Amino acid sequence: MEASEKKRILVIEDETHIAEGIKLNLTLAGYDAVVAADGIEGLDQWRKWKPDLIVLDIMLPMIDGFSILKTIRKEDEKIPVLILSARGDTKDKVKGLQYGVDDYLSKPFDLEEFLLRVERLIKKKGWYEKPEPADRTGVFSGDVYRFGSNQIDFVTFEANCQAGLIILTEQEATLLKIFIANKGKPLSREVLLNAGWGYSTGTTTRTVDNFIVRFRKYFETNPKKPEFFKSRRSVGYIFDPGE
Repeated sequence: MEASEKKRILVIEDETHIAEGIKLNLTLAGYDAVVAADGIEGLDQWRKWKPDLIVLDIMLPMIDGFSILKTIRKEDEKIPVLILSARGDTKDKVKGLQYGVDDYLSKPFDLEEFLLRVERLIKKKGWYEKPEPADRTGVFSGDVYRFGSNQIDFVTFEANCQAGLIILTEQEATLLKIFIANKGKPLSREVLLNAGWGYSTGTTTRTVDNFIVRFRKYFETNPKKPEFFKSRRSVGYIFDPGE
């Protein structure tokens, strides 16, 4: 990987041995990693360095991780954030999700799992930056995707669709990107959960079903007879933008 192509990862972690270990392994994996030892430095590095991913501890000097996450999400809803914390109880994970974290990994952690999660989140960021090329079953024009009479703008999160003008949530946009990238392919609920939430505690396959109900209300002429977001018995769902 050329230096100019390296993805930037900001590690906000005050425990020096953990921070340096993470930085070393990220560097060996081909990333450009920088460490911030407290909350103030972390926010400063985020604004100046513009990383592609943030690895964030919760218990930090100066400003805690949750406050950092809230501040970042006020200005940037898309940058992936992975919380890496010794506080691994469900209450903290739910709080992180409420504040907009993309993934949550408890300490102590497995290095291979950590690197795989980092890779997944880096790819997720790329979905917003590099839309799929146009083809005959749905058309991307810049950051806008069109299928049927529907249009989705992945910059503004606006969807002009059967239901009128809808402002999509970040999670809705993420799932739509997954479907578009895999159009015509059956996707199981488990695959969608893993791609969209990383199997966060408290997230069930029913969550996927609820999102599909929403998409059908947004984009289908008749939600009870879906043309685009179809069910596949014993499998899950398939996005078919049509000819």
